[in-house]
Amino acid sequence: MKHFTLLILTILISVMLAGCSLPEDLKDMIPGSSDGPAAEQAQEPEAAKPVEIPAMTTVETAPAAVETETVSEDGAEENSFEGYVLTEEDIPENGVYTKSVKTPGEVTIVFGGDIDFDTGYANMNALRSRGGDISAALSPGLLSLLRDSDICMLNNEFPYSDRGTPTAGKKFTFRAPPSTVHYLTDMGVDIVGLANNHAYDHGKDALLDTFDTLDSEGIPYVGAGHNIEEASKPVYFIAGGMKIGIVCATQIERTSPPDTKEATETEPGVLRTLDPARFLGVIEEAEAHSDFVIVFVHWGSENKNEFEASQRDLAEKYAAAGADLIMGAHPHVLQGFDYVGNVPVMYSMGNFWFNSKTLDNCAVQAVITRDGLKSLRFIPCQQRDCRTTMFDEGSEEFNRIIRQMRGFSTDHADIDDSGFVTYTETSKGRETLPPSASSKPAPKPDVPAVDPALIAPDAQPAEAPETQAPPQE
Repeated sequence: MKHFTLLILTILISVMLAGCSLPEDLKDMIPGSSDGPAAEQAQEPEAAKPVEIPAMTTVETAPAAVETETVSEDGAEENSFEGYVLTEEDIPENGVYTKSVKTPGEVTIVFGGDIDFDTGYANMNALRSRGGDISAALSPGLLSLLRDSDICMLNNEFPYSDRGTPTAGKKFTFRAPPSTVHYLTDMGVDIVGLANNHAYDHGKDALLDTFDTLDSEGIPYVGAGHNIEEASKPVYFIAGGMKIGIVCATQIERTSPPDTKEATETEPGVLRTLDPARFLGVIEEAEAHSDFVIVFVHWGSENKNEFEASQRDLAEKYAAAGADLIMGAHPHVLQGFDYVGNVPVMYSMGNFWFNSKTLDNCAVQAVITRDGLKSLRFIPCQQRDCRTTMFDEGSEEFNRIIRQMRGFSTDHADIDDSGFVTYTETSKGRETLPPSASSKPAPKPDVPAVDPALIAPDAQPAEAPETQAPPQE
């Protein structure tokens, strides 16, 4: 049979090369020839009927993230993400996430301060009464800023759970239904910090529910975990051809034992930095495995615009361990900018969307390239009537808050009229509004020169008062 098939193929090829048609007796022997019995059995398909395709709405989206395979110098195949070569360890299970950027070679990160989705408080009651859409809580310009960023990070100051009991003796305890987590996605949030003094407000079960809720929404968290190993893990984003590490810890509740439990080898909790030894090791780990390290820290005293000596001390240690940018939260109000060497420090971003108080706050936008921090911008906002509004550049309120922040910041941090923050060797020489008067100590002799008027004594204050309203029926 094989010889017969070869013979037929040989004849067929010869005929084709000669430009002749097949003999009639061969056509029937070759299945699929253009005529003959086999061809007669095949029926002509019916003409396709025209189908009306409804008009589609065009939606602009960011370019899709693409993983490609390349070949290294030794000939081995490599997986890469937008120019960054991935290893087998670069997977979400190890806290590594890929993120597409809008401008090749640049990563734009927007930071904000404290948020609270507890449905028993005024801000959430106001949101429900206004229709429940996140646009009722944040101004259009601010929402666009968050959503248009490559990475957005906020301080998640509460657990997501329907379980647990309030911490005994704690004046203010927060907890939000897991269903409210979608507001993070609605805002455009990509990662949250959990190392704060409210993550454990309703105990272990509520904290565990928080992890599950964030995981189900696809939002990474940092600064807390099922055990101390997990709580100490950096989160990495591979974006713009680089790897950015983010670490998080809390200094707050400076008494022993704290209400907010620190994670142990076997129990869930947060990562603490009152004693910074462990956290410094976390920063060093992130520095060894990334191109740029962001420290997101919960520290300082509530309702004080002046930063403390302990905050400055920690900032120096963080910078020495490898931090490239230090962002602070917890005081609920704005604190100023500083530089430790060439490392920018923002001591407090204030509340982002937290309660009903009228408070100046901000968003902070950092643009990062392979060469380091390209720009850092303070963007004035205000929380008022349970809504946070971003002010237009050049407006009266924008300019007022810029002047105020110059007064809160050290002489080494210059803030221009558009809010861009840069290092300066000499006095800023720009118009400022002075910080509130209080008695403040001089800096320690081994601390680089900082205006003593900007440093407040360390304290353990009461929790900032909240405006609580009865839940809507």
